[in-house]
Amino acid sequence: MLAFLFLIVTTVAVCSASHQFYVENHCSYPVWAAAFGNNGQTPLGGGWKMNPGDRRQFTVVDHWNGRIWGRTHCTESGQCQTGDCGGLQCNGRTGRPPATLAEFTLDGWGEEDYYDLSLVDGFNLMMTIIPVSGTYDTNHHGTYYCARAGCYSDLNQGCPGEQQQHYGGQVVACKSACEATGRDDYCCRNAHNTPQTCPSFPGARFFKGRCPEAYSYAYDDHKSTFTCRGRPKTAYTVRFC
Repeated sequence: MLAFLFLIVTTVAVCSASHQFYVENHCSYPVWAAAFGNNGQTPLGGGWKMNPGDRRQFTVVDHWNGRIWGRTHCTESGQCQTGDCGGLQCNGRTGRPPATLAEFTLDGWGEEDYYDLSLVDGFNLMMTIIPVSGTYDTNHHGTYYCARAGCYSDLNQGCPGEQQQHYGGQVVACKSACEATGRDDYCCRNAHNTPQTCPSFPGARFFKGRCPEAYSYAYDDHKSTFTCRGRPKTAYTVRFC
């Protein structure tokens, strides 16, 4: 009877398992965090303010596909100079570039999660994605398996001139080369919409050289996509600074 009850409890626990996220602000200044779910599930209303040292937790549904980012230089109503989404809680909108993005596609093929730290939309602050120890299967290995994905350099320092975004006399974000120039060969579009016709370019190489774990442009998949398989569901920490 005890074995039977244990089986029931275990089954319920597995079936009810979900992905936990922890968002932490390690910056010395406030960050207005934001989240957007492509499948209609938006955590914590979509946006919230985080003072230095703050930590927030939330849960997402299975097969969640979305992004988390930080907004900076904001008013108390959530109007921001970087990563702005039109208000404190974003109201179902994603952020305006430039912004560093933590991107997730959960419970995909083979029940694996896919995640990356993306600079395709530019950079506004350092971020790290960290799978939480003890929540994932350790029988798999590889450079991009359940590893930290981060950008640990402040790319606002040394950002190429045409890519700089200014506010209050300082560089507060670094635009992607695509956004800064509108060139098709930097945006990987039209005649340049394949990996063969859109190889890496100077603006992308600036990002990649300083943040080698992050997506630097649209076709940077092979050196920037991480996977993780949960036990039963991987939890993730997303850290600002």
